[in-house]
Amino acid sequence: DLRDRFQKIRTASSAAEGLCRWVLAIEKYDVVAKVVAPKKIALKKAKAELDLAMKDLRAKQAKLKEVQDKLQRLREKFEINMKKKEELQQQVDTCSKQLERAKKLIGGLGGEKDRWSQAAKDLGILYKNLTGHVLISAGVVAYLGAFTSSFRGEQTTLWLEECQANNVPCSGEFLLSATLGDPVKIRAWNIAGLPTDSFSIDNGIMISNARRWPLMIDPQGQANKWVKN
Repeated sequence: DLRDRFQKIRTASSAAEGLCRWVLAIEKYDVVAKVVAPKKIALKKAKAELDLAMKDLRAKQAKLKEVQDKLQRLREKFEINMKKKEELQQQVDTCSKQLERAKKLIGGLGGEKDRWSQAAKDLGILYKNLTGHVLISAGVVAYLGAFTSSFRGEQTTLWLEECQANNVPCSGEFLLSATLGDPVKIRAWNIAGLPTDSFSIDNGIMISNARRWPLMIDPQGQANKWVKN
């Protein structure tokens, strides 16, 4: 046992004990140094490799951050472009609907063209024949109120022939309702109780255009009902 041995050496010489302890310490240090020195070298090499790896890692991380930043910018740009795409798609849909409605409108107006052309032509003819028709209408209102429908027809036919013979513009057919009548007013008269036959309508036109109070022979009470309403 080293403790007993050191005790014996110390009994003989304390200097020898110290020298022995020093020798043993040197021996232990040598053993430890032979084991630790390679490990220190390996540690230094590992640290160098670690530093190189960390340096490479930091470079890779910097590149990764650059790529991630670029990816984020691309995502933001993609979202902006997607919103623009949606807006453009909505505009395309709106324009398509407007174009479709415009086509329908143009098609409808194309069909109205013939009707408008015919209406303009009819108005031109009506304007041309207005002089004779107003002259005959004045005669009907002034003189034919007391007569029957057949007599009125015969008389207006004679007046048409006279107008044509004297070059007064007029058409070959005359209707008092077409010259002095208002379709909206006539419809209101019918709702108020005026019969819908042409004779009754002509009577209503005469009454509304005459300057004197009319004498109405009304056995069925139709005129009375109409006037009251």
